[in-house]
Amino acid sequence: MVDLSDPAGLGFDCERLKRIDSFVEKNYIDSGRLKNAQVLVAREGKPVHFAQFGTLREDGTPIREDALFRIASMTKPVTSIAFMQLVERCEVAVDDPVSRVLPEFAKLGAYNGGGGALPFMPMQRGKPMRFVDLLTHMSGLTYGFQNRSSIDAAYRKAELDLSRGNLTSDEYIATLSRIPLEFEPGSRWNYSVSTDVLGVAVERISGMRLGEYFQKYIFEPLGMVDSGFSVDRSKADRLADAYGYRPGKEPRQVDDATTSKLFDDAKFQSGGGGLISTIADYHRFCAMLVNKGELDGARIIAPKTLDLMTANHLPGGADLTEMSQSLFSEANNSGTGFGLGFATVIDPAKTLMPASKGEFYWGGAYSTAFFVDPLEKITMVFMTQLYPSSTYPIRRQLKTLIYSALNDSYA
Repeated sequence: MVDLSDPAGLGFDCERLKRIDSFVEKNYIDSGRLKNAQVLVAREGKPVHFAQFGTLREDGTPIREDALFRIASMTKPVTSIAFMQLVERCEVAVDDPVSRVLPEFAKLGAYNGGGGALPFMPMQRGKPMRFVDLLTHMSGLTYGFQNRSSIDAAYRKAELDLSRGNLTSDEYIATLSRIPLEFEPGSRWNYSVSTDVLGVAVERISGMRLGEYFQKYIFEPLGMVDSGFSVDRSKADRLADAYGYRPGKEPRQVDDATTSKLFDDAKFQSGGGGLISTIADYHRFCAMLVNKGELDGARIIAPKTLDLMTANHLPGGADLTEMSQSLFSEANNSGTGFGLGFATVIDPAKTLMPASKGEFYWGGAYSTAFFVDPLEKITMVFMTQLYPSSTYPIRRQLKTLIYSALNDSYA
């Protein structure tokens, strides 16, 4: 059971928090838009509101508090924290060339023509890709599902977006190294497999598989007992079904939890999107972040390192509307910059929703989401299983409902 603190004692209106439940129930569960949902709101790391809705499985199994969800791109912040731990130990630097750790990338350059039915032209050589470019999604890499360019098509052909069982991490990097970049690193922003590459770098620097590194240096210290790249058979009854959006119809099942490949060890542990977790576990990760990198005596990352990660690193203080060429992103672009693994609010007024300057967040393809507000010390974790995440504006709606329930502001 989630142990709740008194909302009023932490500055929240109890009745207004209850609006979250009625809103989600009416607009998403009863309407059939979502099969399930969980939301956990906390302040100063203390949960003040938890609610869950719907069914775990297609057979009507009720949702349960310890349900396991595919968190997809909410893996990215975990991978970014892992890399920055290595930076803190001076085993690597943020501005190091990626080829220092991944020599396969030494000759990687930008697109110079060709593709499709034709071979790619020789790549344009420009600035070398640095780790900061991976952390900020300014690397020139892409995602095949964007369906925007011949580079995207090459990713789809190589199955680089869905490589859990197809490639080892070394094979993944070797395949990427043969496909041109979309653009010279550092010149534009494009949501991409950058964090998958970062995860492989963590493996090579540490000498550990990514899941082993996470377990030793993040999950175990934080008490995240249910997070990993696969699901133990002893927890099989806790895994939720996954669904895909169908216009005008109920979501269709896209991964049956009873037969899911998630029970098998992943050949490639995707630092960009491979984790399975629970709302309680990810809340502990967020509680660490809002507490400047420490939780219950376990220091995961230093406060100054976290400040660096959550600052806007887009050139000239730009927001994503000025830098992004991506057709798919978890980010709401206006007033939003990007740091080292997180989107960050740089101008709350431009977001046109309640927010604090310095708030940071991200989400996953199955519509999961989290945000951390360091000013108000508020965190939220939202879990569900509907692809794609752009289907409904529920993240914006949840933020509005949460901030509208706040009586006592620290700002």
